[in-house]
Amino acid sequence: MSVSSCSMIGSLNQGGNMSAVMKLKLTMSEYLKGELLAEDKHEFIEGEAYAMAGASADHNRISGAFYTAFLSQLKGRTCEPFMADMKVKTADCCFYPDVMIVCDDHQDDTEYVKNAPKLIVEVLSKSTRFYDHSTKQKKYLAIDSLEYYILVEQEYCEVCVLSRSAGFIPQYYTLGDEIEFPLIPVSIAVNDIYDRINNDDKKKYLATLLDERSL
Repeated sequence: MSVSSCSMIGSLNQGGNMSAVMKLKLTMSEYLKGELLAEDKHEFIEGEAYAMAGASADHNRISGAFYTAFLSQLKGRTCEPFMADMKVKTADCCFYPDVMIVCDDHQDDTEYVKNAPKLIVEVLSKSTRFYDHSTKQKKYLAIDSLEYYILVEQEYCEVCVLSRSAGFIPQYYTLGDEIEFPLIPVSIAVNDIYDRINNDDKKKYLATLLDERSL
């Protein structure tokens, strides 16, 4: 998800001069109360709220592919997938993951915030790649319950998976691969992730398949 630096939640809570409001540090409680009233979504990072920009069509297609696959596979199980509007809380931050799976109730969970995700998916873009690989990654990997952090490119077809069992060393998957998450358990084919995506990578892959079939 895209972010821009603007402490809008502070204006909802405090009112008054915007330049002064933007310098205020918020508490987690102030942020959460303000977010219930806000027209737009914001992520909370160490005392500051950041307005989120809208996602592209491809971003939504990729997120939807994960959510649909996980929802089907987890039917009747205690683990449950959430998409886009559910927040995840870390020690000093609050984010809106594109997709996450939660398996266990946490004493501080609410209808709007989860504290113990098992799996988190973030769909990358040019403007968010560094943010998702740095700030978010550091905060997510510090969550004790988290087993998998998945970063998905949309400009080309590549999925990076960091799993606790592998020491959070990145493992990469591309078209033709199947990604398994045995500790939940769910899986998803990379082809299904990019089913409705028509980037250059996908076009080359399909062209190669056609060439192979014509031999």
